[in-house]
Amino acid sequence: MENEEVMIAWDIPIVTDKELDIVAGSLSVGEKNCGIVSVQHLSGRTSMLKGKAVKDMQALQEETLYLLNCHQDLSALLSEMESPPCKKICSEKQRDCRNRENLIGVSELLIGSVMQEQASRLGLPVGILLARTGAASLGQICQVSGKPSHTALLDVEQKKRLSCLLKTLEDLLLQNKFCRSVFCQELWKLEKPLVLEVAWCLHKENIVGLEMLLDSAPDLQAAVDWLYTELCCLCGQMAACSSVSELPETILLDVMLLLVQNGFQCFVDVAGNREQAKILQISLAVLDKMLSWLLDAVAAESQEDSSRLQTAKHWLNTFEKLMSRSTISLNFVEQFFIHTLTQILTYRPLLKVSDAVRMQGDWNFAKTCPLLTTLYRKIFVVLNAEKLIRHLQEVLETQEVNWQHVLNCVSTLVVCQSEAELLVKDLLVRLLTKAFEGYELEYMIMAFLLARQSALEGPAAFMSYTEWFKVSFGNASGYHGSSKKSLIFLLKFLSDLVPFEAPHYLKVHILYPPFVQTKYRPLLLEYITLAKTRLADLKVSIEDMGLYEDLSSAKEGAQPQSQALQDVEKAINIFENTGKIPASVMEASIFRRPYFTGRFLPMLLKPRVLPKAADSWMAFIDALKRADKIPASVYSEYIQGCHLQKQKLLEGGSVVEMDIDQSEEPFKLLKAALEEMRQLMTDSSRSDALPPQIALISERLQEITAGRKEDHSAAFASPIQMDAQTTDLKGQDKEVVDLLLTFFCQSIMVASCLNPPDRQGTWPSLFVKMLCGHPWVIAAVLIRLLQLICNQASLLSDVHVVGLAAFVIHLNECRTLIPRLETAAYSCSLSEYWNHLLKCRTGKSLAFCLRFCTAAISYALCKFSSDSPDVLRTICSPFLIKKIHHVLPRVSLEARGIKANAEEEAAAPWRSLSDCSVNWKRTALCLWKQKILRELMKEQAFQLSFRDWVLLELEVLSDEDELSEGERREYHRWAVYQCYLPMSSADGGCGGNLQQACVEILHALMDFCRRSGRRPLSLLKEPESWDQRRAGSADILYMLQEMTLDLELASAYSTSHFLLQVFKERLQVIGTGSELGDQLLRKQELLTCNRILLSLPPSILIAVCGERKCTTLSSADFFHFINTELRNYCPRAFALPYNITAHFFRGLLSSSLRCEQPAREVDSVLTACRTKCPIILSSTALWWPLLEPVLCSQWKRYGRSSLTKELEELRMCHHSAVSFLTSSRSFIASDTLWVSAAFLYFNIQSHSAHGRISEMVKSLGNNTEQILICLLFFCIMDLISAKIVPKEGEDLQKLLGMCLTFLQCLQERGVCWFHLFCSVGEEQEPYQVLHRAASEQHIRLLPIAFYSLVPCLQQDALIQKQDFVSTAVHMYAKLFQLFLEGEQSSVVGQSLKQMDSLDLLASSRHYLVHIILQCPTLSALNVNQILSTYEEFDPEVKAALLHFSPVDDAPALF
Repeated sequence: MENEEVMIAWDIPIVTDKELDIVAGSLSVGEKNCGIVSVQHLSGRTSMLKGKAVKDMQALQEETLYLLNCHQDLSALLSEMESPPCKKICSEKQRDCRNRENLIGVSELLIGSVMQEQASRLGLPVGILLARTGAASLGQICQVSGKPSHTALLDVEQKKRLSCLLKTLEDLLLQNKFCRSVFCQELWKLEKPLVLEVAWCLHKENIVGLEMLLDSAPDLQAAVDWLYTELCCLCGQMAACSSVSELPETILLDVMLLLVQNGFQCFVDVAGNREQAKILQISLAVLDKMLSWLLDAVAAESQEDSSRLQTAKHWLNTFEKLMSRSTISLNFVEQFFIHTLTQILTYRPLLKVSDAVRMQGDWNFAKTCPLLTTLYRKIFVVLNAEKLIRHLQEVLETQEVNWQHVLNCVSTLVVCQSEAELLVKDLLVRLLTKAFEGYELEYMIMAFLLARQSALEGPAAFMSYTEWFKVSFGNASGYHGSSKKSLIFLLKFLSDLVPFEAPHYLKVHILYPPFVQTKYRPLLLEYITLAKTRLADLKVSIEDMGLYEDLSSAKEGAQPQSQALQDVEKAINIFENTGKIPASVMEASIFRRPYFTGRFLPMLLKPRVLPKAADSWMAFIDALKRADKIPASVYSEYIQGCHLQKQKLLEGGSVVEMDIDQSEEPFKLLKAALEEMRQLMTDSSRSDALPPQIALISERLQEITAGRKEDHSAAFASPIQMDAQTTDLKGQDKEVVDLLLTFFCQSIMVASCLNPPDRQGTWPSLFVKMLCGHPWVIAAVLIRLLQLICNQASLLSDVHVVGLAAFVIHLNECRTLIPRLETAAYSCSLSEYWNHLLKCRTGKSLAFCLRFCTAAISYALCKFSSDSPDVLRTICSPFLIKKIHHVLPRVSLEARGIKANAEEEAAAPWRSLSDCSVNWKRTALCLWKQKILRELMKEQAFQLSFRDWVLLELEVLSDEDELSEGERREYHRWAVYQCYLPMSSADGGCGGNLQQACVEILHALMDFCRRSGRRPLSLLKEPESWDQRRAGSADILYMLQEMTLDLELASAYSTSHFLLQVFKERLQVIGTGSELGDQLLRKQELLTCNRILLSLPPSILIAVCGERKCTTLSSADFFHFINTELRNYCPRAFALPYNITAHFFRGLLSSSLRCEQPAREVDSVLTACRTKCPIILSSTALWWPLLEPVLCSQWKRYGRSSLTKELEELRMCHHSAVSFLTSSRSFIASDTLWVSAAFLYFNIQSHSAHGRISEMVKSLGNNTEQILICLLFFCIMDLISAKIVPKEGEDLQKLLGMCLTFLQCLQERGVCWFHLFCSVGEEQEPYQVLHRAASEQHIRLLPIAFYSLVPCLQQDALIQKQDFVSTAVHMYAKLFQLFLEGEQSSVVGQSLKQMDSLDLLASSRHYLVHIILQCPTLSALNVNQILSTYEEFDPEVKAALLHFSPVDDAPALF
């Protein structure tokens, strides 16, 4: 009977001996005091049965079952049972019994039979009994022993017991003997709540899903409370546990995943399904409660209770992991985050709008709880900025909101999302439009709060509140400008805000008020009065506001004393650069008198030890004193205080310093923040944390600014002063700037080792934008760049060069945030600043420029490769591309051979720049081959035109160039003849036109000479040998000479020369203004023209014309140039410089060789000079002793034995004058009397014959009146010149005596000489020629000479002349006009015996009135003609003239 199969009533297979052994082995696993029966009992029982050899096996089974029923513990039974090791229980013939399909564990079979027996005895279904028993078993496992509080995780022993139980339940489920619903209901009846890990294990093992467990809860709130409590408990355990385990995170994530999936199902899916609807409600309730718990932790942090922060962070971390799960629909995730954002914005809306207005200054990004900003940023990952803005507007319009959370969200959005700025601006436009369309106050509140909150994050994130207010309401097209009702609505709203607003917002509204029409001005004044009253209540006076205070910042203004010091320093800074008192100071002295006298002057006049040499501070004080802006008593007290300070110093006392050392704590915090950012950059998974970290760095910089007594910042609109004083950064300024630049350079290289620039994110742009939000920082950075590039360029490593180049690119990206740069000589934009900064003058500077431009362009091409070409055009400065276009072909022969349309595409140059050692020339060549760079260089803005190339070459100092003279000329020929000459004009070349190339060189030379006369922009001290070093102009002139000769050889005739045409066009652009600056600029341009003119072949001055097979010469263009330009800027009034005169004659003689009759053509030109350009002949008379040997030698070289007729006549004039003066021979005049007079006059001066003038005049004989008049004219011109510019050794009295001698002689001969002073017409040819030989300025100053001479002559003889009085009146009118124009002060103030302008005018008036009253020939008709000629006349002279007019005619005179 041992192996027979005996059936029992419950269909349980016969239990054999071996199976009993298995049962014993299975039950031995249980607890010591638990189990169906003890091991000893069963073992002994089995041995006894075996020993007795019982024959009736059925009786044995019944006895065994009875024994089990008497000792069983059902709960322990389920938790103890597990499948034992499989023993050999079947014969060799039944080997398939080992398969799972054919083998059910004995433990499970035994439990099933036991439970069926127990269920039948209790009258219950077996599934219900097993469910209750399983629930009780879980309750026993979850009981916490020895632990002070409830936990959501099991210990090791509990996990072991749970594992056994779950295995048993799983097998019972396979037998369909387990009721899940009853099991769930029993779990809710447990004395202590179910542990979350147990619930998760049931869910993971698919025994009971968490949804089913929640649905079976007796009520919805119980389920919510249990799961919420367990989740909080689990987060708390994770925060308290030091060891890292993945299980808690997995549980949290799985629970959140389940809640999101069930909480955001489609409404159609749950409609009509009670269970799903209930689960949806529970899921939403739990998620909302967990979010409230997290927001409560945020509030606790703000109350300096951060104990809950670490706990809440674990729940927050699951938000990010939720998105990485592929098992959940992205639509569910998006709905969840939208719901979460809504709950955050509407969480506990207790704050009023007035509270938000008052407190929002403390709600910026840097001051927001990191837990909340992290939550916002995780939401922003799923929802783009456009969806966020749209949802934010929807929430604001439909629900009550928590304004702190709303404004925190806006701050986080504009800081972390680069595209948010434009979207927020659009939102503000929509809100304001709705507000004024329906006069809705709510929309106005929203717009103002959002605008102010965005502006709190600085210009790197959003425009300042000042700018927004000005743009929105500062013009007639503003929202309020449509009607009076709209204006009243705006002013009423602003008035309601007044009791709650911060002072700086009130200042903005007062200083930049809304635009109103004149008739509505009283309405605005009411608001301004209210705002000023509020400021007075806050003890913030608008009068105490600084002259240069920045209203864009939300920070409280500096203390009045500190602000006054900043204003004083800023005003002195402007005064140093302009030499003028700043307009703001002058306005404050009038319109803001209390601040000026109560704050500004006391700070300016703070006693100190005065330096020996007056500094800018003293100069500014003196300027204010001269302008009567400092009272005499105040100034006297200042001087006395300075003396006391000096006395204390001499006595060994201490003088109180104005500078106070500041705490280094803000600097350390800044350093720590930068280091933390560097660590974040190395972790690619934390890239979203970079924008918030940059905002924190901005806050650290604000703290440094707040702790400074000296602040270089000004309003954002104020230009940055780049002068010699500010180039020396000291103290903390230098430390901060070096720290920032070093961090940026190192970070760029570290990031480039991991990813190329286009995959590094937006942190470089955000970082530089942030710096632009601190004016003093960006000003100091630009100054530091000036120092590094100009003084230490050769010392910069490759890392520095690459980092600084990238920094420059991002500065260009933010150029709209950077004010203009100003110096004493220049005002330029940021892009123009790089052009001035990267000067290519020496070999070293050329090499650095190549490195810098290569790095900058390579970075820009890689960083913005995915953007549109327009973005690259705006980011990459044209000057950088032009610089590399100039430098690379200059230093590399290979680059000259690479055509601009090369087809091969080189590798990206950025790869080599990120290496440890950079081969700059190879990298530059690689960049040069880039297709995108070649395309950019073809565009007009980025072209290096021929003129640009010439200007850059002129900058290079030949003595310090790396190229030798031969290499440089070879390079120049390549650039001109192979590169630019064949290049089309559209591409910046000359289109094959050699003359056009010469014109471009001329323009470039003149532009360079004009610029070189100014102060360099860098303002760094140049070496003393700068003027001695040879610039590149000599090499360029060499090329111009070569090209000019090529042009002459290419054409037999030339009607006019392009050179003079270029001069004419440039001088026309300058104009003929009467201002001193315009005159100096025109004079400088003429000097440049002369230099270029003299450096080129003289033949260019003479045009060779071919008419009727006859070659002639013409100098019409050169004559016009002399008459209109050169004669007005000559050292002497009627003579050209020797070099110009000699150059003309050399060109005339050499050009005549191209004619059939050279002598005739030379004489023809010289004959034309007599009337068309007389100053050439007068100059010839002056320089003839030097000209004669040169001309004779040149003419003989051409094979001519004797001079031409005209030249011979000039030589005879000179010989006659010399003979007359030295040998007392008679003076033989030529046909052109004035030419002979010129030779005679200049020889009188050269032979020092001033003392024998009277004798010589008598020796001239009769019929020489015209010669005497010409001599008088030349002498008067010299007299005027002596008054304008006195020269050493020149005796003004001698010239005055010579003039009087000539006048007396003419007067004795009865000659009418005074017409020489009047304007001459065509009929007065001799006088006309003389006037055309002198400068226009000297002709205008003839009245001064007239009234300097005529009072010395005999009056009786003069007044007898018919036209003398009218001439005297005419001269006085001209003198009076000069006095009104102010020119007399520039011509009579230099002589040692000068006469004051007022004295000269008074004496002239007295003399004129005297001769008028004594003139016997003056008639009423003459008087009427004189008075009708001059509308404005001297009253005293007019009164004297009216004596000769009848009374009846008097009314007609007016």
